[in-house]
Amino acid sequence: MPLVVGELVAGILLGPSLLGNFFPLLDNIVFTTKGNVGLVLNGITTISVIMLLFVAGMEVELSVIRHQGKTAFKASLVGLVIPMVLGFFAGKYFYRFLGESANANNLEFSLFMGTAMAISALPVIARTLMDLDLFKTKVGMIIIAAAMFDDLVGWIMFSVILGMINHGSDPYGFLYTLGYTILYAVLMLSFGRIIINKSLPWAKKTLSWPGGVLSISLGLAFIGAAFTEKIGIHAIFGAFIVGIAFGDSVHLNEKTRDIIHQFVTNIFAPLFFVSVGFKLNFVQNFDLQIVLIVLGLAIVTKLLGAGLGALWGGLTFKESVAVGFGMNARGAMEILLGTLALQAKLISPQLFVALVVMAVVTSIMAGPMLQYLVTGEMKVVKLRDVIKSSERVSELEE
Repeated sequence: MPLVVGELVAGILLGPSLLGNFFPLLDNIVFTTKGNVGLVLNGITTISVIMLLFVAGMEVELSVIRHQGKTAFKASLVGLVIPMVLGFFAGKYFYRFLGESANANNLEFSLFMGTAMAISALPVIARTLMDLDLFKTKVGMIIIAAAMFDDLVGWIMFSVILGMINHGSDPYGFLYTLGYTILYAVLMLSFGRIIINKSLPWAKKTLSWPGGVLSISLGLAFIGAAFTEKIGIHAIFGAFIVGIAFGDSVHLNEKTRDIIHQFVTNIFAPLFFVSVGFKLNFVQNFDLQIVLIVLGLAIVTKLLGAGLGALWGGLTFKESVAVGFGMNARGAMEILLGTLALQAKLISPQLFVALVVMAVVTSIMAGPMLQYLVTGEMKVVKLRDVIKSSERVSELEE
């Protein structure tokens, strides 16, 4: 199972669901709320979220999205539009039932539901494909490229929703923020990417390794986060865009990339996901109807959208279904999305629990379904396989 499952279970065991419910005295002694403990814990989780989004951004390779061609584009486009549209209308129709929030109107809630249904968990998808030796297959690369695009659009959408909440009824303030956000993203992914790429060789020669590069990368992530927080968009967006620019550098080798990834995912990520279990009582806020609606909506919309897109792009029916199940894994990113929405009072505790359950179930089911649909029928492409194909040889000659 994904590591995040164990981290969530640990948080639920230590949080108000079990320890706080059955041993309240021990809970008060261990997890005291005296002094500034709450402020410190919030600070740690905020730092963890920023680092997580920075690492998620590093997973987005713009060149992979460009090179996978029309099949990946169609799978990502339809896999984004159908879940987002159906999620939007489901949020509009079930607005009262899913838990109306005092801080979100119908439009904001519906937009969130559309985003929640559209987003995928790129780190979980990549790890699942690597574990099954499917990462370098045709289907694997299409899934990765499509998931990258969906996550990029999804996090931009969510940042915009949070900006709408922060500005309330002030449309000019929101447009001002949106303009700054677009400008920041464009500049960071163009000039910022070039500056980072030119600076990394100097950093490797001048500073200690890997500490120097690690310090620069996280420093840039926090600067980007601070800037977007200042202009009214959540800090996660700034860190995410910096992660894309930083990870796209040709001077960032796999070993350095892995060190940054391991540092964040093994130290700060567990702190965040364990803290999710502390936020509310999962037993009291578990609503079976809401869980089934969210789970069914997530699976159906993603399978339908990504599957139809892949089929439109020229894949076989079985390959298209595999793409759908691959992109259906929501994992840590969905939990992160739900946590931020809960903090913004955009969703109810019952819906948050449903999103966590959905993220775990879809992540667990992705591996077995991909293995059943693809393993044994597709192998990693090798040079001799390419040369044997006359069609590929003619393409190489051209």
